[in-house]
Amino acid sequence: MAKKGMNNAGTDSQSVRAKNQASAQGQSQYQTEFASETNAQQVRQQNAKSQQKKGQNQQ
Repeated sequence: MAKKGMNNAGTDSQSVRAKNQASAQGQSQYQTEFASETNAQQVRQQNAKSQQKKGQNQQ
């Protein structure tokens, strides 16, 4: 019989949930960090220039 907190596969589901939550919190830190360093307007301008060049090169 499985120990308390363990499922049939022998995984401690409570431990897995805690690790997943900690991992998700760590990821959100980086998402915010990268978002604050990204100038969306500049990226859009660079993408537009790239698309124009791409169109010119295909002609």
